[in-house]
Amino acid sequence: MGVTFNPAKDIGSLDGKVILATGGNAGLGKQTITYLAAHNPSRIYLAARTASKASTAIGDIKSAVPSACEIVHLPLDLTSFSSIAEAAATFHRSETRLDILINNAGIMACPYSTTKEGYEVQFGTNHMGHALLTRLLLPTLLKTAETHGDARIVTLSSAGHAIGVPGGLIFDQQKLEQQSTWKRYGQSKLCNLLFARELAERYPQIMSVSIHPGIIFTDLFQSLRPNVFLKAGLWIYGLFFFLIPGHFKTTEGGAMNQTWAATAKKEELVNGAYYRPVGVKSEGSRAARDKGLQKKLWEYTEAELGRHGFEG
Repeated sequence: MGVTFNPAKDIGSLDGKVILATGGNAGLGKQTITYLAAHNPSRIYLAARTASKASTAIGDIKSAVPSACEIVHLPLDLTSFSSIAEAAATFHRSETRLDILINNAGIMACPYSTTKEGYEVQFGTNHMGHALLTRLLLPTLLKTAETHGDARIVTLSSAGHAIGVPGGLIFDQQKLEQQSTWKRYGQSKLCNLLFARELAERYPQIMSVSIHPGIIFTDLFQSLRPNVFLKAGLWIYGLFFFLIPGHFKTTEGGAMNQTWAATAKKEELVNGAYYRPVGVKSEGSRAARDKGLQKKLWEYTEAELGRHGFEG
């Protein structure tokens, strides 16, 4: 059974806190920022690729929350390592602390293509892009944890992490083209979960959790209709998706779990845990519990970031 969570009443004071959320211009990211902005953080960085969309989102949030804190657009394209590096540099030019990083942005069920660095686009955006951003922000998160006693990273995974590829993970980006778009998506979401767990083990000073937001029946999630799974031969996963708890009609409900994870008291969270809505700790799939796979993903990610000039 989940926790009772009302963002208006249950989020404590965020005085002085600096928050960064990716994919903040729409959907769950925008709604999460709307919830958080009402509780007086110092600043929220809305990371998004398109300036016009970010500006519109900020206007919408301020209209919904007249008392909203300062919200700053941070240009970020998760398919480009150079854009990610510039975003981190821009952030560091203005801030010396980062209390909450919400790795919210993501893409789903896309045709096969690759990012600028040659990664399958869902793996590259959902995992590699966020892994690099987290790496570059890690020194500030660690400093914040030491100085202020709490810094956390909330990473959006999905129940879709159970839609696995053979062997749990496929690192050969060309071979991923042979997998269905849903399996490629599932791999990327499994990576989010595994990465969050390994991050918690390596940096226990920081609270790192992953979450499943629920199934949100808005335009973004129309492709999750059961017939899509049937056509893809993934009926068992479609059944799994639509039977698990956590169905929301709106982004207001869908953003609850990540907002809870970002603001709950530290003692209410287990470092490295994966949570279903709202606040229900789950072990995830068999692959999600595979420590060997978890280590292998970390080592692969570190090696790839190093190959592109981002040494640990």
